[in-house]
Amino acid sequence: MAEVWQDACFNRHFSGRTKNVNRRVAITGLGLITPLGTGTQETWSGLVSGRSGIKTITRFDATEYASRIAGECWGFKAEDWIDKKELRKMDPFMHFGMAAAHLAWTESGIVVTEENADRMGVTIGSGIGGLTSIQAQAMVLKEKGPRRISPFFIPMSLINLISGHVAIRYGLKGPNHAPVTACATGNHAIGDAMAMIRRGDADVMLAGGAEAAICELGVGGFAAAKALSTRNDEPAKASRPWDRDRDGFVIAEGAGVVVLEEMEMAKKRGAVIYAEVAGYGMSGDAYHITAPSPNGLGAARCMQNALKDGQADLDLVRYINAHGTSTPLGDVVETMAMKLVFGEARAKKLMVSSTKSMTGHLLGAAGGVEAIFTALALYHKVVPPTINLDNPDPECDLDYVPHTARDADMEYALTNSFGFGGTNSSLLLKRVR
Repeated sequence: MAEVWQDACFNRHFSGRTKNVNRRVAITGLGLITPLGTGTQETWSGLVSGRSGIKTITRFDATEYASRIAGECWGFKAEDWIDKKELRKMDPFMHFGMAAAHLAWTESGIVVTEENADRMGVTIGSGIGGLTSIQAQAMVLKEKGPRRISPFFIPMSLINLISGHVAIRYGLKGPNHAPVTACATGNHAIGDAMAMIRRGDADVMLAGGAEAAICELGVGGFAAAKALSTRNDEPAKASRPWDRDRDGFVIAEGAGVVVLEEMEMAKKRGAVIYAEVAGYGMSGDAYHITAPSPNGLGAARCMQNALKDGQADLDLVRYINAHGTSTPLGDVVETMAMKLVFGEARAKKLMVSSTKSMTGHLLGAAGGVEAIFTALALYHKVVPPTINLDNPDPECDLDYVPHTARDADMEYALTNSFGFGGTNSSLLLKRVR
C-alpha cells in the first residue's frame, strides 16, 4: 500500500518537474497590520501622507517605564479574523500574522486544490514570538502554581506555530518554515520563500513576519538595554531616523505578509503583480551581539549580495527602504554601508527613506512590512517620506526624502533589515511593467 501511495504521489507531483534556479518570483498579494491601520489601503495612505502611528502605550500601565510610547495596532480586533474559541490558544503575534496572511491570500485569489496543495507553502517568522504569553504564564506559575498553566502555553508561544496555523487554515501542504533572525526575520522569510520558488520547491508561498512584544517584559527589556526612545512627551516625533536628536527606536507591533508566486503562473492567471522579488542577499557582521559592525561592511556585503543575485545595474536602483531604526549608531553605519555599495557620488543620487519614522520598529515583522512598502513604492511610483527629519545628522548626508512623499518612476528598489547577532538581509525588488 505504501509503495502504491509513493508511486502515485511521485507521478502526480514530480513527474517532469526539474529544479530551475531561473524561475522568477512575483508578489501577488499583500497583508498589512500596522500602527497606521489594518489593511494595505489604510496603512499606505497614512504612510504617504506622513502620518505617525506612535502614541502613548495603552496596553499596560507604563508610568514607571523609561519609555512609555509605542506603535500599537490601534483598533485591531483579533475576533474579526479568528474564531473566538481559537483566540485563547494563540499569542497576539499569531493574531496579527493570521490576519495579515488572510488579507494577502484573499487578495491573491489563488485557489487550493488537491492537485496543487503540496506546491504551496508558508514561511512566516517572528523575532521574539509569544512573549506576551510567556510573561502571562510565568505570572500564573508564580501566583497559582504549575497546575494552572494553560495547556495551550507551549503551542501559543512557539514561533513556527504561526506558519502551522496558516497552513492548516488554507490547506497548504508545501514547505512549512519559520525563520527567527531578530529584526531581520520578515526580510529573511520573504527571501527564503523566494528561493524555494526559484529552485522549484514550491510554486506559491505565503511569507513575512509578525510581532507582538509590547508588554511589560518586552518594553522593560529593551528599555534596560537603552535601546528605546524616551521622548515620551512627543510620541509622534520620537522616531526620527537620520536626525541628530534621535535617541533610540520606538517599539511597535503588527505583521506584514505577502503572497509570492512563480511569475509565469501569476501572468497566466492574470494576477495583479506588485513587484518581482529579483534578488536576495544575506551576510553576518561577526562583530557584536547587539551593535552593528562600525565600518558598515556587513550591511554593505548584504546589499551587494542582493544586487549580484538580481544582476541589477546600480544606476537603475533609485530607492532604498532603509532599516533606519533611529538609533545613534545604526543610522550612521547604514549610511556608510550605502556609500560603500554605490560609491559616494551615486549614493547621493539615491532616494532613501525610513518608514519606521511613522510605524516605529516592528522588530521581526519589520522586514515583511517594509518589503510591502517597497513593492507599493514601485507599483504606485511613489517614495514614502522620512518624517521628523528636522535637524539632519552631518554623518547622515544622503537624500532621505524628508517630510513629504515623492513621485518617482523606478526600475529597482532595495529594502534592508538588520538584526541582533549581526544578521543582515536585503531584498531587491523590481518593477514589473
